[in-house]
Amino acid sequence: MSTETVRMSSTHEQRASDGKVAKLIVATSIGNALEFYDLVVYGYFAGILSKLFFPAHDHTVSLLLTLGTFALSYLARPVGALVLGSYGDRHGRKAALTLSISLMTLGTGLVALMPPYASIGVIAPILVFASRLLQRFSAGGEFGSSTAFLVEHKPERSGFMSSWQFSSQGASTLLASLFGAVLTSTLTTAQLESCGWRIPFLFGMLIGPIGLYIRRRMDETPEFEHAEKLESPVRVMLATQKTRLLVAIGSLILTTTANYMLLYMPTYAARQLGLSPSSGFIATLTAGFIMMVLVPIVGHLSDKYGRYRIMIVTGAVFFLTVYPAFMFMNAHPSLPTLIAAVVWVALLKATYFAPIPALMAELFPTATRTTGMAFGYNIGTTIFGGFTPLAVASLIAVTHNNLAPGLYLMIAAVLSLITLVWARRHLNIR
Repeated sequence: MSTETVRMSSTHEQRASDGKVAKLIVATSIGNALEFYDLVVYGYFAGILSKLFFPAHDHTVSLLLTLGTFALSYLARPVGALVLGSYGDRHGRKAALTLSISLMTLGTGLVALMPPYASIGVIAPILVFASRLLQRFSAGGEFGSSTAFLVEHKPERSGFMSSWQFSSQGASTLLASLFGAVLTSTLTTAQLESCGWRIPFLFGMLIGPIGLYIRRRMDETPEFEHAEKLESPVRVMLATQKTRLLVAIGSLILTTTANYMLLYMPTYAARQLGLSPSSGFIATLTAGFIMMVLVPIVGHLSDKYGRYRIMIVTGAVFFLTVYPAFMFMNAHPSLPTLIAAVVWVALLKATYFAPIPALMAELFPTATRTTGMAFGYNIGTTIFGGFTPLAVASLIAVTHNNLAPGLYLMIAAVLSLITLVWARRHLNIR
């Protein structure tokens, strides 16, 4: 065989391999993107949803009810993690991914088509809460199944492959922010409250069938097919891997609180800084672009230089600078300063965020990987993520201190840094 023929064959194989990698990334990331897109849109339009579905005489009470519903619905995530995670460890990553995106699409559609309180009374907030529960239940199994799917197909590039999970969240933030910026700047308040708010939810409902079609055409991971199948992955994980579970939760605290603080930023910009609603969306749009682009790059670097080194340095910088960023933003409230603060938080968050999926995948063996990752991730996001907008709004309301979010994020950084140092010493994470 000639050298030219060998070169052409090698090039063909490389292109085929790259094409397969791209399909894997799209198939798995689209569900995570839909899940995050839905919750970002809900958070961004919390002010309007509070008027339509949770009306009260006091606007602050109405907003807190909306954010409380957002937070309480997260209690379904750990349940979904155990049910769908165990399903993925027993029946396959592909089966779990197909089921989760189907349930997710249904939950998004329910919100998009829901009549307001003025039309159906108290049934409206109840059904909104039910749709959030369904969304969060399905999302509970999404992260573990999709991350295991990516890592097990390309274990030698686990950092790069799994980082696309969070890059897709950046894309979701970008898309949701674009909807928010365009709608709030082109529609009147009456038009937004009438039907404008439904547009991004209806768009999200259309993503689901595309993801379902793609996922049904993917192959199961070779690693899962050859792995031992446990009768009860949940029991084994809780009995023998509790320490690893706690490390997964602790390492996530910094990034999930930062994530959901960014989600709350449009409301913060309007209520605390006195800026136009579109200003917050423009700032978070920039943050979404940063996360979408930067996360895969850092994921690749984590394969070369290790997860721990990148995360510990970024976490320390986050701790030292997040409070000054809020001070700067509040001392000079304007669109440029808001963008500057949000961009800085987004840069640090994306850098810290990128190695986490691979780190969590490496904590658990194949037989309990989906269950362990799903449960750890969803306990972390439930306690420290889903309740962040409510906690921040409540802290500001009680203390009358607009800098409270900065202190909240500093505490989150300390908890994650302690977790990483402990894991390095006792579990030898790399």
